[in-house]
Amino acid sequence: MVPFKLHRICTIMKPEKGNELEVEGVLNPAVARGPDNELYLFPRMVAKNNYSRIGIARVKFNDDGDPFDVERLGIVLEPDADYEKRPNGGGGCEDPRITYVGAIEHYIMTYTAFGPNGPRIAMARSKNLFQWERMGLVSFSPYEHIDFNNVNDKDASFFPAVLPSPHKHPSIAMLHRPLFPDTTPEDTFKKDDNRKIDEHRESIWISYKNLKEGKDTSLKNAKFTSHHCLAHPENSWESLKIGAGAPPLLTKFGWLLVYHGVRKHDDSTKEQPKYTYSAGAMILSEKAPQNIIYRSPEPILAPKLPGETIGVVGNVVFPTGTDRRDDIGKPNRIDVYYGMADDRIGVAKMELPESLHEMKEE
Repeated sequence: MVPFKLHRICTIMKPEKGNELEVEGVLNPAVARGPDNELYLFPRMVAKNNYSRIGIARVKFNDDGDPFDVERLGIVLEPDADYEKRPNGGGGCEDPRITYVGAIEHYIMTYTAFGPNGPRIAMARSKNLFQWERMGLVSFSPYEHIDFNNVNDKDASFFPAVLPSPHKHPSIAMLHRPLFPDTTPEDTFKKDDNRKIDEHRESIWISYKNLKEGKDTSLKNAKFTSHHCLAHPENSWESLKIGAGAPPLLTKFGWLLVYHGVRKHDDSTKEQPKYTYSAGAMILSEKAPQNIIYRSPEPILAPKLPGETIGVVGNVVFPTGTDRRDDIGKPNRIDVYYGMADDRIGVAKMELPESLHEMKEE
C-alpha cells in the first residue's frame, strides 16, 4: 500500500460548451474555504491562443459529503497589469494557489503572470475571495550568483502560519519553482539519464519574508530572502523535475505538501518526447519546514483515466489545491484537486495514516 495514496472521486469541472473563455481548457485550480465556510474553486480558464484568466466557482457536495459539481460564479482576475500581458496581444493569469495567512489577515493568491519577460510569480490579496487586489510581482534578494528576479518562476504558494527563517526571524515562507535556463523537461530530456542532479535546479525552493518583530505584515513591496533549495528530483517517477503543488497543509505529522513530479513517458522517443506528470507527497517539519520528514518513493496518483492521459497535454496529473474535511467531521480526510491533461479538473481523496511509524513501515 502506498502511504497517502489518493483515490479518485470524480471529474468535477470540464470546459463549458460554447464558452469562449474555456475553449482551451479549465485546469489547475486554487481551492479555499471562504468566511462562509463554503468551498470555492479558482480554475485557470484558457481561451483561444492560451489566454488565461482565473475564475471562481462554488463546489457542490452530495449527501455523502463528496464533491460532485461546481457552480460557476465568474472571473476574479484576467490579464490587465503590464506584467500579465505580452506584446503580441496575449497574456496570462495562470495556475493560482490560495492560502489564508493569519499574520496578514488576508487570503493571498499566488499565480503565474505570463508577461513580456516570461512567467513570473505575482500576488493578489482578498478578505472574502470575491474581490482581489493585485500586489505586483514577487521580489527576491540575490542568492549567491542567482538573481531570482530575472529567472522564470512558477508554482508558488504560502505557508499559512508565521515560521522561523533559517536565521530564526519570524517570517512568512513561500514555496516556488525557479525555471533556470536549460532545465525544462525538454532540455533535461536530452541529458544523460544517469547525470548527477544539480540540487540548485529543477527543484522546489523555499524563501522567506522577515516580519521584523511583527511589524510590516503587509506583503506590499515585500522582498523574499534566505533562499533554500527544499527538494530536488530523487526518484524515477520525478526524474526530470519537481514542483510545489497545493499549498502546505498542517497535519498531525507536520506540513503536508502534495507536489508534482515529471518523468519521461514510457512511449517517449528522442524524435517525439513525451512526459508523465504525477503527484507525490512530502511531510515537512512543522517548526522548520526546510527539513523533510517523509517523501513519497512512488506516486500517490498517476495518469490513468482517459481524461488524464488524453487532452491538451496528455498524461498529466497536476495537484494545486487541498481541502481538509473538518466540515463533515473527518479531519484525517484530505481532498486534493488537480488538473487533468491541461483540460479539466479532478478531485481525489486520501486518509492520513494513524502514525508516521505505520507510514514508514508500509
